[in-house]
Amino acid sequence: MKKIGVFTSGGDAPGMNACIRAVVRTALYHNLEVAGIIRGYNGMIHDEIIDLYSYSVSNIIQQGGTILKTARSDEFMTYQGRKKAFDNLQKHGIEGLVAIGGNGTFTGAKIFYEEFGVPIIGCPGTIDNDLYGTDYTIGFDTAVNTAVDAIDKIRDTANAHDRLFFVEVMGRDTGYIALHSGIASGAEVVLIPETLTSIDEIIEILNLGKERKKSSSIVIVAEGDEEGGALKIANKVKEKFNYYSTRVMILGHLQRGGRPTANDRILASRLGSAAVQGILQDKKNVMVGVVNQQIVFTPFEECIQKQKPITNHLLQLIDFIR
Repeated sequence: MKKIGVFTSGGDAPGMNACIRAVVRTALYHNLEVAGIIRGYNGMIHDEIIDLYSYSVSNIIQQGGTILKTARSDEFMTYQGRKKAFDNLQKHGIEGLVAIGGNGTFTGAKIFYEEFGVPIIGCPGTIDNDLYGTDYTIGFDTAVNTAVDAIDKIRDTANAHDRLFFVEVMGRDTGYIALHSGIASGAEVVLIPETLTSIDEIIEILNLGKERKKSSSIVIVAEGDEEGGALKIANKVKEKFNYYSTRVMILGHLQRGGRPTANDRILASRLGSAAVQGILQDKKNVMVGVVNQQIVFTPFEECIQKQKPITNHLLQLIDFIR
């Protein structure tokens, strides 16, 4: 193999640039040429492919976002679109790919490999931390720290005004950000898609805080909770509980931005470097992850189909220390 390509796809995550840097530097160390594919699968189809050198990735390890941009691609969901992408890779002499992204990225990579045989290794880049085959994904640690910083500030104003705040964080299908940020910020209630928490249970918990004369309460809501988003849940709670003045804060895409934490930079560097080494070892159609601090490779099919379970002792911790 003489040349590989690297691209980012799906939602951006802090640390993607650190991963790109590691891919490029490791490939060059092993005398491989590297091409950067702009805007993911969409750029692959429209021939937005550039050569990358060591200086191309200088001074990016600390930057959020992705220098290679990212985009959704409906065209790549068709065979004709994937054929165009393959032809462009052939034109540029690209023999293997490193795909940095999440579930949708790896679904596309699996189909692409099965149709055209291009060796692809995925690096898990998503703030949701929802991919099976790795303990943590690139961007998760930064997103949690961003959420905790915001919640700490909200707590200050909540205490000043005796308020109840409902804070919505990202997590359409999983509650990792909500759970970790809730523990770290001392939230009274954490609502996630993986567990059922009724409105009556929320009110029972808030009443306990009222009896202890708490001056404020924070409820963290993952956007995909079964009771609805923070606005819906806040309105339901207000109908039965009015001890505090109630406010809602939706953090939204704030969680995707910002400089990656040291943990995310190190994780991204390990994964990017391991992906290149995996390609050189003839691994393909797999995601590289870190489990118990060890590099592991998991088939795309398992990453896509298997659900990553929430740790039970973290759920219990909320109850113990609220």
